[in-house]
Amino acid sequence: MQHTFWQDILAKQGMILGLSPMDGVSDYPFRAISKKYGRMDVVFTEFANVEGICRSGHAAILNHFDFDAAQRPLIAQIFGKTPEYFRQVAVLLCELGVDGIDINMGCPAPTVASHGSGAALIKTPQLAQQIIKAVQTGVREWANGMTLADCPDLGPHLQVALDAKRIRFQLPIADRSKLPTVSVKTRMGFHEESAATWLPYLVDMQPAVITLHGRTLKQSYTGQANWEVIGRSATLVKQLNPQIIFLGNGDVMDYEMAQAKVREYGVDGVLIGRASFGKPYVFLPEQERLTFLQTQNIFAIALEHATLYEQTYGGGDKYHFLPMRKHLAWYARGVPQAATIRSALVRSNSATDVAQILKAHQLI
Repeated sequence: MQHTFWQDILAKQGMILGLSPMDGVSDYPFRAISKKYGRMDVVFTEFANVEGICRSGHAAILNHFDFDAAQRPLIAQIFGKTPEYFRQVAVLLCELGVDGIDINMGCPAPTVASHGSGAALIKTPQLAQQIIKAVQTGVREWANGMTLADCPDLGPHLQVALDAKRIRFQLPIADRSKLPTVSVKTRMGFHEESAATWLPYLVDMQPAVITLHGRTLKQSYTGQANWEVIGRSATLVKQLNPQIIFLGNGDVMDYEMAQAKVREYGVDGVLIGRASFGKPYVFLPEQERLTFLQTQNIFAIALEHATLYEQTYGGGDKYHFLPMRKHLAWYARGVPQAATIRSALVRSNSATDVAQILKAHQLI
């Protein structure tokens, strides 16, 4: 197993703290703002469907993987159920120059799991192994010179889109001697907790990292994440293969809670997800958080986020701006007149609208 940036972070800091992948949330603007102000160690993209990439013919699906140098190390997350598509998409992601490829085996959404992808792979462990092997094979083949032209299900339009992204985000040509890591993010079971029988299938494939969310598919995001299971799973994985980095995920609210989970449950690090909504500073140690809150205007950051969103995805159409509204609502939590401010922000159609609303409430 190759030495990776994961080990370097762990050796330097004693734990890894990352931004979790979140469908419909962790797009390029959200990740940019989170990394700028939260300075987490590693960033995951929202996921993209390998079947969609290989079958749809629409290059827009690659927008899930937009990134620039400021977001490194950048881990691109993918999901699906067809090993051959995973292999080819791994080649594409290598060409793009991502730092890691993460396989989603934890999404509980019916639109994903009902098709045999995401957390449904817990019920088909042999297929899960084939998928990991396919991604590892794709990375190896790319290292040996494979290009998109050698991938029958990736049309030339994707090469055009990839080249355009390199220019737009000032990305260098990927170095074939620097291979992205292959990792898996999963859950502790399908209907019931089964981590002790499920995780060994993943360990056998020697991924660089395994992240465990402390809920079953059945729980979705309800109830409390079970950190006792995460802790037992960390011990199991380390016994089977101490070289694998093991991360925990679920209900971690800030830097200090992440530290406590590392100490108490033996994980190498933690991914924070929902606690970061409207609060990029949760990744900072307490004193830095206090300084941040004393010196930074969170609504100025909300406007910066809205402006970047508009620059990234286009303006002049409320439908382009619609996904940004939920972020604006999150920024408005816990402040005086929050309901009134939030009501106005979730009707905004542009960054200009956002600026006018915030100025009207004397927030910027």
